[in-house]
Amino acid sequence: MMKLFYVEDDKALADVTCRALQKRGFDVDHFSSVASAEEALGAGIYSHALIDLKIGNDLSLDLIKPLRKRQPEINIILLTAYASIATAVQAVKLGADNYLSKPATISDILRAFANDENTLTAGASEEDMVMSVKRLEWEHIQRALAENNGNISATARQLKMHRRTLQRKLQKKPVSE
Repeated sequence: MMKLFYVEDDKALADVTCRALQKRGFDVDHFSSVASAEEALGAGIYSHALIDLKIGNDLSLDLIKPLRKRQPEINIILLTAYASIATAVQAVKLGADNYLSKPATISDILRAFANDENTLTAGASEEDMVMSVKRLEWEHIQRALAENNGNISATARQLKMHRRTLQRKLQKKPVSE
């Protein structure tokens, strides 16, 4: 049986996902906080991990390295509603096998676990792959923020933007168009 390390703070989503994956042969251990997930890191052996990027006010990126170190063969997917190229690159550098943006279906998750090369573009036409200007702006801001280690003031200076304007833009969810 496949054992899943699942970190998600949205209870409704977690319940639905757990049931769906259990029907597909996974034994799921669900954690609703980064702290509870960190405590469980050494407790079990997992074949797969599905980790939401933003858990409450915490980021779960710090879970990837210890999981990979403890279990080198684990298949790790980072799932997020706040997708950006910068966080995708960071997640992969830390050891994630795949990166999915929400909403992701159970089929998308299973394809990602199977390392299907079409996972990130599943169901997308070539037209859909072209980013809008708003999305390009979001990606550029995320890349600059990552380069400045999350420092808002330094990022605002680099982008020649007022700090408060940048903060307002960061409070909005990324555009998916």
